[in-house]
Amino acid sequence: MSKEIKVPAVGESITEVTIGQWFKKDGDEVQMDEVLCELESDKATFELPAEAAGVLRIKAQEGDVLEIGAVICEIDETGTPGKSEPAAVAAPKAEAKSSAATATGEVKDMVVPTVGESITEVTLANWLKSDGDYVKLDEIIAEVDSDKATFELPAEASGILRHVAQEGDVLEIGGMICKIEVTEGAPAAAASSESTAAPASAAPSGNTNYATGHASPAASKILAEKGVSPESVKGTGKDGRITKEDAQSAQKSAPAPAKAESKPAADAAPEPVAGSRNERREKMSSLRKTVARRLVSVKNETAMLTTFNEVNMKPIMDLRSKFKEQFKEKHGVGLGFMSFFTKAVCVALQEWPSVNAKIDGNEMVFNDFCDISIAVSAPKGLVVPVIRNAEAMSFDQIEKEVVRLAMKARDNKLSIEEMTGGTFTLTNGGIFGSMMSTPIINAPQSAILGMHNIVQRPMAVNGEVVILPMMYLALSYDHRIIDGRESVSFLVRVKELLEDPTRLLFGV
Repeated sequence: MSKEIKVPAVGESITEVTIGQWFKKDGDEVQMDEVLCELESDKATFELPAEAAGVLRIKAQEGDVLEIGAVICEIDETGTPGKSEPAAVAAPKAEAKSSAATATGEVKDMVVPTVGESITEVTLANWLKSDGDYVKLDEIIAEVDSDKATFELPAEASGILRHVAQEGDVLEIGGMICKIEVTEGAPAAAASSESTAAPASAAPSGNTNYATGHASPAASKILAEKGVSPESVKGTGKDGRITKEDAQSAQKSAPAPAKAESKPAADAAPEPVAGSRNERREKMSSLRKTVARRLVSVKNETAMLTTFNEVNMKPIMDLRSKFKEQFKEKHGVGLGFMSFFTKAVCVALQEWPSVNAKIDGNEMVFNDFCDISIAVSAPKGLVVPVIRNAEAMSFDQIEKEVVRLAMKARDNKLSIEEMTGGTFTLTNGGIFGSMMSTPIINAPQSAILGMHNIVQRPMAVNGEVVILPMMYLALSYDHRIIDGRESVSFLVRVKELLEDPTRLLFGV
């Protein structure tokens, strides 16, 4: 009999959670109330306890986003190994069985899978398993980079891995990447290493402090960004776990030169000599090459123009200052500028549909929905995830979606579906200090709106000079489908909605 473990209700306004980390592996024996994994919401991190004793069957992986009530794992109450025979006796039997592994003679050819409609090639970024290693079915053996995202390559059979392609190789879809010599059972070496590791990973029931010194996913990210080792941080959470607050405190007090002092001066990297003329070369990533190719293509194949305007941001800033605390308390997310701009753009797009259209051959395709692409600077380059049907979303829904997509972009976990199909793009160079720019259209879209930094400037208001927080807006558009009247009118409408945000509430 299997017991389904579902994502519990963890808060009134929380509708989904992310799996942070599994403490148990698929097939492990677990005890009643033993902590299986961590769940992260937009407010806090929670532990998921076992609701029965038995054998764990994992249904969702680390990083998966699940709705409340979704099945996260199952516990087979009838398949507990400990009930049939002692572990000490079971281990030699498993080893004896695995040592009898034999080659079947079958060789599984693994080719680069189709990872997206517009992707024709990928780069083999990293082998996670070495040539000659034994791999299990569905075990992740490599990472491949496309021009949009990084994908994991699972083994399509159990057996001995034989590399065909090397790290850095560019492969077409369907190209050979490796072979697997299929075997029945695992080799003795692999089985013995698993059985040796089992006691170390197994956690006895009762008051075991398996979490001592372990950082939660949120704390791990903070410590990694600050270069602080978890071993140097004292956890104040349950069973000594390192919480987000512990990580924030540690990063303030951690001395930066501690590592450098323990290193002999002779081993330190040589200081660059003034006046030296060294240079270094790096191979362009698949993502960077594709971005470069597309930008040049847009410049060559579109009649791109840019029109400018400026916006008084004081009304929005006043509104945010007045309601940001209540907004965050109610919705669990901060009230940023992006939701105001997204809402204003959606209203203007519906009034000027050609700005929300695209050219397909000899036809113009008009959309009655607004899928807003948000340009995000990710570790591997620029990515543009999409907020679907933004015109129907509330302010808090937009803010939550922006945070979700930005987090996935930072962790290189965006899917192809999350980065394709946008109808209009927003890009915010202002976060880097840009005062003015002419953004390049995100093909096949026909327009993109560039946001810039907010600067206090003297402005003439009703015959008087007033200091106001001003932002320049830049709308780049394809003149083949969007006329000057439409582009200027669109930008003026966006300006009007931002300078009087109450219009967004009443639709006027």
